Order: sequence, then C-alpha cells, then structure tokens
Amino acid sequence: MLQRQADRYGNRAFVTCGGVSWTFAETAEVARSWGQRLSDAGIGAGDRVLIHCGNRAEFLQAYLGITWIGAIATPVNTAFRGAQLAHVLANARPKLLIVEEQFQPAYDDLGKDAQLPPLLWPITADGIQTSGSTAHPALSGAAPVQPGDIAAILYTSGTTGPSKGVCCPQAQFFWWGIYSARALGVREGDVLMTALPVFHTNALNAFYQALLLGCEYVLVPKFSASGYWKTAADCGATVTYLLGAMAAILMAQPERPQDRQHAIRTALGGGVPARLQDPFHHRFGIPLVDGYASTESNFLFYNRYPSARPGSMGKLAKGAEAIVADEHDMPVPDGTAGELLLRPTEPHSFASGYFGMPEKTVEAWANLWFHTGDRVVRHPDGHFNFIDRMKDAIRRRGENVSSWEVEQAIMTHDRVEACAVYPVPSELGEDEVATAIQLKDGQSLPPLALIQYLETRLAHFAVPRFVRLMEAMPLTENGKIKKVVLREEGIVPGMWDLETTGYKIKR
Repeated sequence: MLQRQADRYGNRAFVTCGGVSWTFAETAEVARSWGQRLSDAGIGAGDRVLIHCGNRAEFLQAYLGITWIGAIATPVNTAFRGAQLAHVLANARPKLLIVEEQFQPAYDDLGKDAQLPPLLWPITADGIQTSGSTAHPALSGAAPVQPGDIAAILYTSGTTGPSKGVCCPQAQFFWWGIYSARALGVREGDVLMTALPVFHTNALNAFYQALLLGCEYVLVPKFSASGYWKTAADCGATVTYLLGAMAAILMAQPERPQDRQHAIRTALGGGVPARLQDPFHHRFGIPLVDGYASTESNFLFYNRYPSARPGSMGKLAKGAEAIVADEHDMPVPDGTAGELLLRPTEPHSFASGYFGMPEKTVEAWANLWFHTGDRVVRHPDGHFNFIDRMKDAIRRRGENVSSWEVEQAIMTHDRVEACAVYPVPSELGEDEVATAIQLKDGQSLPPLALIQYLETRLAHFAVPRFVRLMEAMPLTENGKIKKVVLREEGIVPGMWDLETTGYKIKR
C-alpha cells in the first residue's frame, strides 16, 4: 500500500510529527531504511517487535520498518507497569524491544524473572539507538505479505483476566482506513490531526486513512485542552479525532476566539454524551460523528450529526453482519437488549484472534460470530444503542480498565483481606474507577497510602479514584462479592475521593 501510494503522490506532504515532516515518497524510504536496519539485526517475518513509545516520529519509523519486512509490530501502552507489562512480555515473546528512555525504568523494576527480549534499542533525544547489526542483503522492496498476515498485535485490557493481544491482519488496517474515512467523510487532501495515543487502534487507523486517501497525517505529541485549537489552526487540520472525555474537557475550557479559528470540518466524537453534541457544535462549529468500533472488529456503525437518535451507535454500515443475541447466540427481537455479535463480509477485515490464547479466541469467535461482550439494543428504525458491557469492564478517559488486574494488584497488599473494583459515573462521561476494601482484622490503611502503593504497579489510568472502606463485603450465597450491589450504590457519603486531596498520580 505504502509503495503504491508513494508512487502516486510522490512529494505530497504525508506525515507530520513533533517537528518532523515526510512526503509520501520519503515515508516509503523511511519504511525501507528502517526495515533494512531491523533485517540487519536479525529481525524477520513473523518476529514480534515491542514498541514502548509515545506519539513521536520514532514510533512511526519503527512501525513502518517492522511492517515493511513482514515482522509484527507490538505496541505497548506507555502506562503499563508491573504485572501488566510482565504479562505482555511473556505473551508476545518479542525478539526486540524498542523503548523510549523515560519508560526504561518500568522494565528495570520487573526483576530478574521478567522475560526480556534478547535485543534492546533505546530511544534517546537523538533517536532510536540500534545495536546487534550484521550486514544483510539490501532490501529491494517490501516483503510479500498477504492480506491475512498479522501486521500488529494490540493489547486490550481484559475483563476477567489479563490483557489479550489482538492479532490485527494487514487487511484489517486497510479496511479500518476505508471504513473510518467513509464514516467521517474524509476526502483527498484533508489534514487529519490526532492527539490520541498511537499505540491504540484509533490513531493508527488515522494513519491508514491518510495513506489511502492521499491526506496529511498530523500526530500531536499529547492532548492539550488549552492549546488544541491553536494546534489545529497551525497545522491546517480539517479532520480531528476526539473521545468522550476529551470533548467534555474542551467544553470546560474558558471560551476563546480560537474556538472557531480553525478549518476543521468534521470530528470523530466516539462516546460523546448526547447532551454535549449540540453545545459542542454551537461553540466550535464542528459536527461530531459518533459510532461504534473495537480493536477486534472495525468501524461499522456510525451516527453523523445531526441525528434522529443523538448518542446512539448509529446504523450498521456495509462490511459486516450483526445480530443482537441472547445467551444461546439466538437473535432477540428489536427493542430487547442482548449481546452484539458481528461477522465481517470482507476477508480479514476483523482481527484473527488473540495471540497465544487459543481458548480465548475460540470463546470470542464461537459459532462463527465475534462476541463483542457489549450489551446493545436495536430499534425498529435500524439504530443501535450501547447499554453497557456484558462483563466487568470499566472505560476511563478512553482506556479500558480491567477490574481483575486492579484487584490483583490491590490483593498483593498485606493489609487487605478482600476488595472489589467497579465503575462509577464520571462527570466527564464514561467511568471512574472505584474500589471497595475490606482490611484484615486489626489493620489500618489510609486510602492515600493504598493509592501510592498502586501507582507503581498499575497504569496511571487504572489507579482508583474512589476508595470505600468496608466492614464486610456484600456476598452471594456462594461467598462471591456482589459487585452489582456496589455498582448500584455508586458514590456513597464518606467515600474517599483522590481528586479532593490534590495528590497527582505519577506517570
């Protein structure tokens, strides 16, 4: 794809990131040259290369080089720490780790039992520092990959277990670009600006949108509410990408003249509450496109502004079949809630499974349907509405939080007898992480001390905001904690709130 588009668009601007700019032709040469370096280091087709890096040009250099030679890019969430990071290493078994210097201590803290790869390339202020190279034959072109070959493994938080590595084929990224551009109305020559983390599907698929449509891809180092519109104006952005909390944060900023001094024509607004869509459009002049997608599937539901059903997922677009099913995978009538099951109509346009987890793959793709784990309802007019997750998951600031992983970290504290982690509503939309704690007899544990204990063991977004100390947990007849009771009670009087302390989680 890249070589074909480089031949077509040549010196047209393509990638801009942190002061670095490449044309289409230059980007193809970046891919070839970094593919050569990787090949010289012994990396070949099918080898996993872990990339632990923020939104910077070095991420793209590594990603392009890896995919150019048919190896498998394995980005890791930059917030992963402790057991989460150790699990990714053990599951992916990478041959090379490319890591930004600021994140290197997370690996040093894992201890001697960590399954570190044999090769390490640090990213310093001077770029990626390569090592272990032996001259190999010069690459004449990209590896002859097939549509079903894995391009990347993207780790998503589990619900009742550790993170799963989603195997994303080459063709899935092609269709991500096509389907997302269709939903947003992207057209040739647009400037696509994203501040979302590039280790997630959203920012990666914006790259493919730009590649396929002949657009410019602007990767912003990080989201800044106060500077967002100036950045958009400076780069000439015409399309941008927001998640629910980001839109709420932008709306909370003081009104400024820059609010409308931009060229943005449309924006992804996934998860933006219906109540914010009119005010957002009135203030910033940007219609938001809501929708539904997952790392395992694709962007197949979208709902453009203005909508007859604001806040809904929209209608199913061409590219997949969908049913709302009961616990036996049988369709339920319109207006009845059930699990959303999806099946692609284009080969390899969905993920091919979970890396190294065959039992989870079989479970998720049972009966030849991908089981999303999302409870939805279909209306007679064809619109779908998301209700909640079927299992115990939390969505915070655009990140999936595994309650299981947080609970495992809490239970390593020697003063904790039992705990439950669950979502409570956030004033910014989505969820906040709450935990109920039962201490061992005779023990005390200030909530802030617990938070300080957890911040070195969990991603910053997974550290609970609310702590509820319990004399005893609500239990089922079988002795399991009744989380439904805790969720329904929500934020109760006297519940400890990190936001009121002024303490800032270390990142």
